[in-house]
Amino acid sequence: MINFIGTYECKTDAKGRFMMPVALKKQLTPVVQEGFVIKRAVFQPCLELYPMSEWNKMMEKLNGLNRFNRKHNDFIRRFTAGVKTVEVDASGRLLIPKDLITVAGITKEVTVSSAVNILEIWDKEKYEAAIDDSLDDFADLAEEVMGNDTTDLLS
Repeated sequence: MINFIGTYECKTDAKGRFMMPVALKKQLTPVVQEGFVIKRAVFQPCLELYPMSEWNKMMEKLNGLNRFNRKHNDFIRRFTAGVKTVEVDASGRLLIPKDLITVAGITKEVTVSSAVNILEIWDKEKYEAAIDDSLDDFADLAEEVMGNDTTDLLS
C-alpha cells in the first residue's frame, strides 16, 4: 500500500497538463508504470487520482455490491461516471481530461493534495476555500472521527 505525503501547487498548460513536482514524482516511482485512474470526487469539487493498484482494490469492493439492488447499481454508475485512465508522460506531466477539468472547475493553477493512498487534484482557489471553510470545524471533526471516548482515563 502506498501512502502519499504533501500538498503541491502546479500550473496547467492549455491542454490541461501539469508537471508533477519532483517530490511527488519520487513518491509515484513505485506505481507510475501501472498508470492511474482519474475520477470526480464523491464529496468535494475536485478530482481523485488513484494508482492502478489502489483502483483495483476499490473495484473489488464495488464488485461485492449487488447489481440487482437499485441503490447499489446507482452508486456504481455514479461512482464510475467520467472515470478515465491516465499516465504520467516521459516529461513527468499528467494530462487531465477536458471533461474532468470542467467538472472540477479547474482553471490555470491546481493544488495536488495527498489523501492517504490517492491524490486529490483541485482548482487552487477551490482548495484554499475548502481548507479555510473547514478550519473552524476541524477540531470537532478530529475528535468525532479519531477520538476514542471509551478510553478516557480521567473520568
